[in-house]
Parts: sequence; structure tokens; C-alpha cells
Amino acid sequence: MNASILNRPLELPSGAILKNRLIKSSMSDSLGDGAGNPTEAQIRLYERWAEGGAALSLIGEVQTSPLYPEKPGNLVLTPSINMTALKALAKRGSANGTHIWPQLGHAGALSHGPISTPKGPSPLDVEGLKSEGMSRDDIQALPAGYAKAAKLAQEAGFTGVQIHAGHGFLFSQFLSPLFNKRSDAYGGSVANRFRVIHEVIAEVRTAVGPAFPIGIKINSTDKLVGGLTEEDALQVIRAIDETSIDLIDISGGTYFPGAASSSDGVSSTGPYYIAFAEHAKTLTSIPIATTGGFETRGQAVQAIENGQTDAVSLARSMALNANLANTWLSDAGGDPEFPVFDAPPRGGVTAWYSMLLTALGEDNESNFNLTPAEAIAAYEARDAKRCALWIARFS
Repeated sequence: MNASILNRPLELPSGAILKNRLIKSSMSDSLGDGAGNPTEAQIRLYERWAEGGAALSLIGEVQTSPLYPEKPGNLVLTPSINMTALKALAKRGSANGTHIWPQLGHAGALSHGPISTPKGPSPLDVEGLKSEGMSRDDIQALPAGYAKAAKLAQEAGFTGVQIHAGHGFLFSQFLSPLFNKRSDAYGGSVANRFRVIHEVIAEVRTAVGPAFPIGIKINSTDKLVGGLTEEDALQVIRAIDETSIDLIDISGGTYFPGAASSSDGVSSTGPYYIAFAEHAKTLTSIPIATTGGFETRGQAVQAIENGQTDAVSLARSMALNANLANTWLSDAGGDPEFPVFDAPPRGGVTAWYSMLLTALGEDNESNFNLTPAEAIAAYEARDAKRCALWIARFS
């Protein structure tokens, strides 16, 4: 096994260099304080991944506005944020030559109901989910909002940003014909459904300049009948190739109620989206990272050695071992041991990993012993408290 291939630097179009090919993928760590600010546990969590050798850490679900959050533990990149804490997160999370990028997002129709009025590309009323449709003015306000958030991230010391266009959140909703029923310039063809994302990328680039990396996360498929297909997603890759994006992170699935989400599986049969990534690489010169299902060093080495992807993005693997990059870059190697759960409740596995992140941020993972059911209860109780804080802060 040529494990040394994982240690090769990766130069991005902006000129920034990732020191190796191992990325800590975006996860909703839910470690904000309930008022949009970083906490010490969150800062420590990203510091641990930096110490652990990751080339890039992505902070999942960082909101550009408090109006449409995924959960009340999200950060909110507006001028009212605690800049001292935000700068500490950027500084400690970028130790050891690690890049740290907030993933800029808007939950759209998936905005957390207790603290928002969900609003997506088109009105939606299905079992378990109801949202309003966005006006044209709502859409045209998005580029400036993302640009301001990206500029704030740059000023705080982050080394780049990622635009979230996957997993069923707002830009993923725009790309999906199942959720985007618009008949104006932002609906219909793939080019029209991509239009707002293109406008956001352009305005963010203007705000941060040519040398600041901008990544994007997209779905290869929604895994929903009538949703984004792989053929559509490949057209999106072609469209992204015409922009100033520095890194395309490929994933899939959605968090819409009733949908099968890759992130709540109990086991995997290897990397989920590697065949799509390999095809995407023939359509763009922008580096490709692939997320989902990587559990062993051998899988990561094979994917990069075979030219199927330029970098491997790891979420649960790096939750199980915050030092995983250093481990895989060492001669000895060693793969994480994934827990096996017996009939966990829906959402239980995801909640279990979320609460494990809390334990990591508190340097207390050795005492972490929750079951998936207990993890859901703890996660929901914490969210309930934070909802009250969010409403008090942003109402």
C-alpha cells in the first residue's frame, strides 16, 4: 500500500495549499452557545483535529443569517457575533498548518421550526414539513448575505469558506426539481436552478479576493424519486467549472422527513460516491474531494492512487479518532473501530456521533457511553434549552 500518497500536498486554484489529502468533513457539531457564538468546547474540538493532522477542517452548518438555521447550536456569521471567540476558533483550529473553513449555509425549507419560519425555493406542504416560497427579492438578497459572512470569516482569520449546496438545505433545494418548481429565471433547467449559486459564488469572490479559497459541497444525488439525478449533478459540475471555486466536495442524500440519509446508516459497504467523483473529475480541472463511507486507510489510498478523487473527506472516522490523519500518515497506520448498534431509533446514530463530538470538545471521550436512544434524549434536551436562548437573542 502506497500510504505516502495521502501525504502529498494539494494546490488549489487560488494558490492555497492543503498539506495532505485528508479533510475533516463538515458535521453539524451543534456546539454553538445558542446565540450564534462559538463555545470553548467547539474551539477545542477543531483544535484537536488540527493537532491530529487534518489538512482542512470544515465547520458544518454555519449560518449567514439567524432567520433560517439548521439547529440552535449553529454559529451565525453576522457582525454581532462574539468576535473574540470566533477569532479563537479560527486561530486554534488552524494550528499545525491546518486550513479551517466555515461551511456557509441557509437551511431553507429545513430551517428549524421552533426558531424560524422555513422558506425555500417553492412553497412546500408535505407530511412533516411545511415551508413558504421565497420571493425574487429574497433570492436576490442571498449573494450579499453570503459575501458579508465570507468577508467576516476572512477577517476573523479563517483560511477559506465552503458554500453548502448539498444534503437538502437551501441551495440543494434550488438544484432539485422535486423542490424547485419556480417558473422564473431561478427554476426549470439545471442552468436556471444553479443560477443563484453562481451569483453567490461571484459575489463571495468579489468580497474575499482571488487568493482566499472558496469551496462548495454538492449532492451527486438526492436519493429521492423526482429529485436531483446524477445526470443533473454532472451538469452542475460543468457549471461550477466555469466559476472561481477552489474545491468541490461531493456527497449525497438529504435530511428531508422520510428520506433515506446516508449519514444515519449503521454500516457501510465502502465509499458511497466515488464512481460519481471519478466521472466528475473528467469534467473539471477544479480539485475534487469525496465524502461518505471511507472507513479504512486502504480505501482512501486506493481512491487517490486510482485518480478517482483528489482528497478524501472524513466525518465519523475523525469523530472516532481525532488523530486519524496523523495515524494514517504514519508507517503503522490503523483504522478506527466503528460501533455496531442493535436496531437504533431513527436519528439515533447521528445523535450518537453529535454527542461524541461534544465529548471530544471536552477532552472526555474516554467516558462517553451513551446509547443512541440516550444520545437523542440528551441532544434534544440541549436543543430545547438553546431554542429559548436563540429566540431571546434574535427575536
